[in-house]
Amino acid sequence: MASFERASPVLKEILLRIYNAEKPIEVDYHLYEFGSVEYHIKSSVSEPQVTYLSISTPFLSQGVFLSYGLSPFTLKMVRQISTDVLHIVEPANDGYQLTLRLDFSKLPHNKESLKIITEVSSVQAVILSSQLKEMLQNVNSWDSSQGMYKPIKLIYHPKEPFYVIRQPQKIVAVFPMRFKDNSDVIIATSFFQELMDVVSLKKWAKVPPCNWSPIPPLELRGESFEDLSTNGGFVSFDISSHHVEGKRLDKTVWSLLNFYAYVKHHVKCTRGFIQRRMRRRLDNLVKVLEKSRVEDGQIKKVQVMMKCLGRVEKDEKNGGIKI
Repeated sequence: MASFERASPVLKEILLRIYNAEKPIEVDYHLYEFGSVEYHIKSSVSEPQVTYLSISTPFLSQGVFLSYGLSPFTLKMVRQISTDVLHIVEPANDGYQLTLRLDFSKLPHNKESLKIITEVSSVQAVILSSQLKEMLQNVNSWDSSQGMYKPIKLIYHPKEPFYVIRQPQKIVAVFPMRFKDNSDVIIATSFFQELMDVVSLKKWAKVPPCNWSPIPPLELRGESFEDLSTNGGFVSFDISSHHVEGKRLDKTVWSLLNFYAYVKHHVKCTRGFIQRRMRRRLDNLVKVLEKSRVEDGQIKKVQVMMKCLGRVEKDEKNGGIKI
């Protein structure tokens, strides 16, 4: 499932094991993760302080980014993880878009080392988020000659594409929403409608405007029927230059890339909450019924005893108790 964590937990664990090893170890791992992501981690006893990390990951959009490799902006973002510890090897190893040389001898011997290794483990998220950052940073620079209104299909998680549409002075991000269960559709639809109501409040005037519709927007005409076949409608956000200034850019990009994950998490938690409430109410109802059955049983016992006493009194009046 999509995760809110940027760092790969398994990759982080392997790098920490290499760094914390008491003596040099030989490592040659191929690691595969959800979404056709592949890592190759190699460390040699002959060069104990150096580890090579290669990564292969699908681009967000094959039609926008350079076919021969990562853009200069993406490489710049990767280098900013740690200029001392991390060095880009050119050319990258065969079959990979990026190969990094990690010099663990440059890591500080304190908590900062854990932070740097965690950031290195998030390199795949850095690559994909930097591609979307390039698009959002140019929110005011596109014109009709650059294909305004032409949707750009982006894929962060398999089978969950979303679209970025260039418009004057803004970019619209559109998410087709799909759910397996009808109950999830009901929960999600209610959430989207509430989200629109909340965003429209004056208190949240600075956040990207949100809109939900059961039908695709007109800008998506011409896209494949498979991509536009949904049971949860379409959620769109209007991104303006205000939302990509300074530190807001990173937060906006990460929120867009993980919107599907957030919605699924919300639906799952809501469904669990409803189920717990239903079980609690069912338990309370069972207790009431059990109590009622016990009380009915006691009443019947009393009635039987009263009938027996009535018969005894009658027999006594008639001259004795009959056994």
